Parts: sequence; structure tokens; C-alpha cells
Amino acid sequence: MSSYESSLSRRAFGGAVGVTAATAAVGLGAAPAAAAAQDASPQEREFRAARGRQSKRPNVLFILGDDLGWADLSSYGSPHIKTPNLDRLARQGVRFTDAYSGSATCSPTRFSLYTGRYPGRSKGGLAEPIADKSAGLEPTHPTLASLLKESGYATALIGKWHAGYLPDYSPTKSGWDEFFGNFGGALEYYSKLGLGGEYDLYEGDAEYKDLRYYTRIITERASEYVSRDHGGKPWLLNLNFTTPHWPWIADGDTEQSAEIVRRIKAGDGRALWHQDGGSVEKYKEMVEDLDRSIGEVLRALDRSGQARDTIVVFSSDNGGERFSYNWPLSGNKASLQEGGIRVPNIVRWPARLDGGQVSHVPVFSPDWTATLLELAGTRPNRAYPLDGVSLAGYLLRGEKVAERNLFWRVRGERALRRGDWKYYRGKSGRDQLFNLAGDVREQADKAAVEPARLAELKAAWEKTDAGLLPYPG
Repeated sequence: MSSYESSLSRRAFGGAVGVTAATAAVGLGAAPAAAAAQDASPQEREFRAARGRQSKRPNVLFILGDDLGWADLSSYGSPHIKTPNLDRLARQGVRFTDAYSGSATCSPTRFSLYTGRYPGRSKGGLAEPIADKSAGLEPTHPTLASLLKESGYATALIGKWHAGYLPDYSPTKSGWDEFFGNFGGALEYYSKLGLGGEYDLYEGDAEYKDLRYYTRIITERASEYVSRDHGGKPWLLNLNFTTPHWPWIADGDTEQSAEIVRRIKAGDGRALWHQDGGSVEKYKEMVEDLDRSIGEVLRALDRSGQARDTIVVFSSDNGGERFSYNWPLSGNKASLQEGGIRVPNIVRWPARLDGGQVSHVPVFSPDWTATLLELAGTRPNRAYPLDGVSLAGYLLRGEKVAERNLFWRVRGERALRRGDWKYYRGKSGRDQLFNLAGDVREQADKAAVEPARLAELKAAWEKTDAGLLPYPG
């Protein structure tokens, strides 16, 4: 653990983080007084598996924020954004400090999570991100949803899909029984107009008209899904918020919405990018709304009586954007510096995991695919071997996670992490080497003093890259 992370663990959570195992298992829907008592619990402790517990096949609720930076939660050190619901989730589970997205932009990371494989193993994963109908996740490719469905799970995706457009690509073609949400990478929160001016809110493969604020709509849908009787089946819900992705429109900003819609209809192809709008305060408002929305879904889950037997995983699809708080990381979305790929990551499973814990084990998106398949008692498809490593042994039995390579590739950049060491080549074309244990900001380049280590990590990156599809053009 780096000295910075040790300091953050004490400073950010202090007395507000830890929670006893009993509180984590019982107090999920606590009254305000009980919640206040949780806030006064001792600080978080290093992760330790609670061995020997038994449980039934778990439900899975996987929640993604969109362009949410590593330090945008108060439990990760944000000095100005307050996220009490996600902080409580961390107190009831395990908070990962060294968690990464599968890529540095939206759709490649979603490919890595949906499939458990590097984005570069699929043609659709080469788009960074997908912006038209020419590419998507092939319906023949096994996914977390299709594999769980085959083993008896009910499956649904609510929110942002961003792995291809109709008519060829859709969640319902790739293993999800139900889909309610948007296909593209961004949409205006009220009108639901997408990057090309198209209407982009669907139920299944049919347009669904609802002009209310988008985050409210999918929060309602998700709350209904986790409250539902699924006929005795365990269930998987991928809940993919668009918040806090641009445009910078919070609930109630109808005048700003109308102006962006006017520009879209006038042919402004970059209106949704909202480069002349937003602010740190507006971003704060959006992140705090995301937190309230997640709290609403978690309360619905608790009222349903299923919280104890539901694995909840929270993460982001990549690092932060323009107004994100990423300190002390360098870089942001689209970069393979830490700020572009390191993300907040929390897991809660009251039946099997004690709360109030922190883990410094490096993990990334495809690991969760492998982990959830194993925890559900489901095997991956042998013809499509996973690139992620299951964390089930670590989480449930205290097994050590073997040192391995975490690999990333985007156009013009490359990165590989092994242990505390990270090999990075940015758009300058210069090979660099950083020791993240003492230099999480990636400022002290060790390439000249560790040439053998640099060569070893570079060779490992190139070996993995050689097995992936080349970028077109």
C-alpha cells in the first residue's frame, strides 16, 4: 500500500468508515438513528475474508457510474462532493483503492465487463468509443448475462448499453432478458436526443417515450426490478447510469436542456459535448444526485428482503472528465495514466463479506466478470477464455491474489501494471516506468534507473498485444 493510500484510508474515512460485521449484515435499511450510529463506527480495516460461511446463489446488482473519477466520492477523498449512500455501501462492504476500468473510454470498458475479455479481442471493442452502427458486441459472443441466463438467472440491463446499435446489436440479443435504456454514448437528459439527434430511450428494441429527467426514470425502473418477484430465480441487473457524463444538466435544469435541444435540432453535432457549459458546482450536483439515486435503489433492495443475498458492485466505466476531482492522479478519461483508468470500486455481500474493510489488491473490470461467474456457480465458455481473474478465492477464502499483469491498450497509448510497477507509453512515444507505491501521480520516471524492469514489462505488454486484433487503418 502506498503512503498516500494509507493516509487517505485514515483521513478520508476516519471514524466514519468502519462497520461491524453485524451492522453490515443487519443494518442495511436502518432508521436515521441507526444510520447515524453507523456513521460513527470505527475506521475501516484491511480486508480479511470471513471464511466458512455458506449462502445460496446470489443475486447480482452491478452499478456503473459514467465518467466518474477515482476521487469523486467523499469516501475516496473528495473535499467537496458528499456521497453518503455510496460511503455507507463502502462501510457495509469492501472498498478497493487500486481498482481499474477495462479501458479509458465508455464502450471498450463495457465490452471488457460484459465479456470478461480485453476489448481488443472483439472488433466492436476497437472503437474508442462506438459512435455509429458499424460495430458492436456480436450476439454470438458469450457475455456475463448469457452465461448466467443459461444457468438459471433472470437478467436485465437498465441504463446505458453503448455496445452497438439496432438492428444488429442490443442487450436482448446478448443475453439480457430485459432492456430499458439508451443505446448510445450520451444523450440529453430530458429530450433523450443522442449524439446524432436521434431519440434514444428504448424498452427492449422499441422506442419508449418519457421526457422526464433520465436519472429519475432509470432509478424508478431499477427500484422496481430489485423489488420484483423473479419466480424464485436469482437475478442479474446491470444498472448503468449516464450520470455524471456530459451534457452538464442536473435535475430541474430545463432551460439549459431546451437550449441544447435547440442546438441539436439546428444541426450542431457537438451540442451534447457541452464544451461551453458546466462547472465544478454543477458536476457536484450531478454526482450527489447519482448518489441519492443509488441510495433509492439500495433501499428498494433492502425492503424486498433480498439485500443479504445480493452482491452489489459499484464502479465507473473510466476515469474522470473535465470537472472531476482526480487528485493526486495524473490524466483523465481517454488516457492510460492513472486518472484515466483508476476508478472507485466497492463490493458488498452481507451473507459472505464483513463490512468496513479496504483492499489494496489491484483489480480491473474483467476480474469482476470472472468473479461473478464463479460466485454464481457458472463456468465461462471454453471457446472464449477470460482475461479477468476470479477474486472469489480471495474474497471468500482469504487466498492470495497472484501477482499478474493488468494490461491496457488504446490508440496512441499503452500501459501494463505488475505489482507496484507500471509501464506506460503515452502519445509522446517515450517508454516510462513508475513505481505506484510511492508515486501514484506518475511523475518520477524510473526508466533510466530500472532498464531491465522496463524491458521486461514492455515485452509483457507486447506479447499480450500480439494476441489482440489490430486497429483498423
